[in-house]
Amino acid sequence: MTYHLILGDYAYSSWSLRGWLLFEKFGIPRRETLLDFFDEAGVAAQMADHAPAKTVPTLVTEDRIPVSDSLAIAEELASRHPDAGLWPSNPKHRAVARTLAAEMHSGFTALRGDCPMNLRTAYADSAPRDEVLADVARLETIWAWARATCESDTPWLCGNYSAADAFFAPVAARLAGYSLPMSEMAEAYVTAHLTDPAFQKWRALGLEIGETLPWYKKDYPVKDWPA
Repeated sequence: MTYHLILGDYAYSSWSLRGWLLFEKFGIPRRETLLDFFDEAGVAAQMADHAPAKTVPTLVTEDRIPVSDSLAIAEELASRHPDAGLWPSNPKHRAVARTLAAEMHSGFTALRGDCPMNLRTAYADSAPRDEVLADVARLETIWAWARATCESDTPWLCGNYSAADAFFAPVAARLAGYSLPMSEMAEAYVTAHLTDPAFQKWRALGLEIGETLPWYKKDYPVKDWPA
């Protein structure tokens, strides 16, 4: 089974990171195409051959069906590769993982808007708004709930690494990259992501490939990358 995975910029495309991790962490082969975020034509124009898809990541199946949403990609891969482990095998843990992934997919708009993923730069102080801090508090709540409910004794939320963790990988980059306040529990989870070999591979690609995009720059004091 041959998949084609279309991705955005390694350093800035948080949803592309999620989609890529769904393949990389679960050993699913694919060929990849990287779009150019600096191209004035825009993402949709670069994907004209895969209409109606117009966003990244997009998975193109072997029968040329574009699946252009990270959560849809997770479910499609889980259906096609039931033994890969994208979702926990334990029904209770699977329900928790799906709940968390869905909330990440549709929520945390203040955090996502104010702190776009930027794997090339980290900030010592981002002066977060109350709405951003509320999003961080919500993350703390659901992460602690997941770990307690699943009795996780691993670095991950529901025991073994799952699609839910893939969905929170860019969040970890945001929390660390913008020096947002967090508990020891959250910091440990963030560190697990930043030191994960797959995440580090993706960031290394982001440092080597593509342009530094000026519209992601923030006027905050800069610090070294936290991992």
